[in-house]
Amino acid sequence: MSFLAKFKGDGAPLPPKPTLKAVGLAWLGGLIAIATVAGLTNLLSVALVVGSFGATCVLVFGYPDVPFSQPRNVIFGHFLSSLVGLVCLAVFGAHWWAVALAVATAIALMMVTRTVHPPAGSNPVIVFLVQPTWSFLLFPTLVGALVLMAVALLYNNATREARYPKYW
Repeated sequence: MSFLAKFKGDGAPLPPKPTLKAVGLAWLGGLIAIATVAGLTNLLSVALVVGSFGATCVLVFGYPDVPFSQPRNVIFGHFLSSLVGLVCLAVFGAHWWAVALAVATAIALMMVTRTVHPPAGSNPVIVFLVQPTWSFLLFPTLVGALVLMAVALLYNNATREARYPKYW
């Protein structure tokens, strides 16, 4: 098979269409989770929102049973990725190649630790764009991820027959 022929894909069918109930529940879960994190940010005057949390909500509320949506992956994926971004920024400075190194290293660490959470892969980019202090690791990264997980645990177990999480 030639390289260009691979771009045709396998011709597999689209995934099944979600039910309106599943779409509505995912919508409401994302609304409640981001409202909680943003509301606490406003109330406590401390940053708890990271841009990647929106994508986290897609997984946690839209596809809660997949490995990427489990609490271990969400919390440690975000933490490791932000940590890697901060370390690379501190050691190498704000260079184009340093952000690439940070993202690649975050991917590798999440894979090795079995904590892959795709939205967290954007955290090193966010770190390089914002250039925050080391407190970014705690607020918003860790505390924000913990709040999202608390909402996900309550909401997913209240609205679904299946248990959430599948594993810790």
